[in-house]
Amino acid sequence: MLTGAQVIVLATPVFLALIAIEYVVGRRRGRDTYRWPDAMASIGLGVVSQLVAVGTRLFGIGLYALAFEHLALWRLPADSPWVWAAALLGYDFLYYWYHRFGHRVALGWAAHAVHHQSEDYNLSTALRQTGTGFLLGWLFYLPLAVLGVPPVVFATVALIDLLYQFWVHTQQIGRLGWFDRWFCSPSNHRVHHAVNERYLDRNYGGILIIWDRLFGSFIDEDDAEPCVYGTRSPLRSWNPIAANVQIYRELWQAGRRCSTLADRLRLWIKPPGWQPAELAAREPGPPFDVNQVERYDPPQRPAALALAGALFALALAATSALLWQAHAWPAAAVAGAALTIVALLCGVARLTAGPRPAAAPRCA
Repeated sequence: MLTGAQVIVLATPVFLALIAIEYVVGRRRGRDTYRWPDAMASIGLGVVSQLVAVGTRLFGIGLYALAFEHLALWRLPADSPWVWAAALLGYDFLYYWYHRFGHRVALGWAAHAVHHQSEDYNLSTALRQTGTGFLLGWLFYLPLAVLGVPPVVFATVALIDLLYQFWVHTQQIGRLGWFDRWFCSPSNHRVHHAVNERYLDRNYGGILIIWDRLFGSFIDEDDAEPCVYGTRSPLRSWNPIAANVQIYRELWQAGRRCSTLADRLRLWIKPPGWQPAELAAREPGPPFDVNQVERYDPPQRPAALALAGALFALALAATSALLWQAHAWPAAAVAGAALTIVALLCGVARLTAGPRPAAAPRCA
């Protein structure tokens, strides 16, 4: 039986082929949505997420299995189509609340922001995943264990829900009529990734958009207001480590400037961007203006970009080999290979960060 990591390896060529097709279609339509440094950064963050998952997958699944073993009210049959259908529906419902938590609580946003940092919107953005989501994500799915959904069913429907969301990250597919009213679609999900005031923190659904309609978080895409992508606290880096720690670092630094422990704690549980009164008075930030958003787009040197592409291809090949064999390798070998791949991706980020500014001349 294939492991989850091996399924990802088999799916990767399909993902990359669809990214290539989207790129070609966009070029032919005169609507190219790709910048290759950004695309490599997004895919690289997906790689980092999978590398972390090698060491933490048993954490979430293990805790789920433990809850199933000791807390399950029933033991639902894993061979029933109705159990599978109900589990997928239940998972998607719980995913909605986990996703909403990721936007409305700063600690959740610290993990989830990685997925939104790209200022482009294309299929490579779908692969841009957090490396720290495992810390809290498992909590939201424990109700399925208590209801008796077997671990193998849970793991499979979780993968189905995740894979479904790949195709909605595109600007090349327009409105889909009745489909948009029931399902998460490209139009609905473009809204979710936008920083425009009217779109902010909307459309959390994974497969179904009906959860948003039921719980008041749905809004239609408006052709009169094009989506602007990214985050309101822009990363301005291609580095995968910087991407994963950005919000945690900002919260920690803000906490150090608070005078009370209560405010330091509130920073982590309040909505993203919240400040205690003392910080808001002392460090008022400028109001967000979507018309002033400038994409991070450092100039590229052709030779550096070509070398970055070669390192990136090497990192992808090494990741595929590692994910395929990780279950049979010693932990030290897995860790060493993972760190090497992360170092390659950091090299890609450095090469695509543009020329360093010239040092100021020293006085004699």
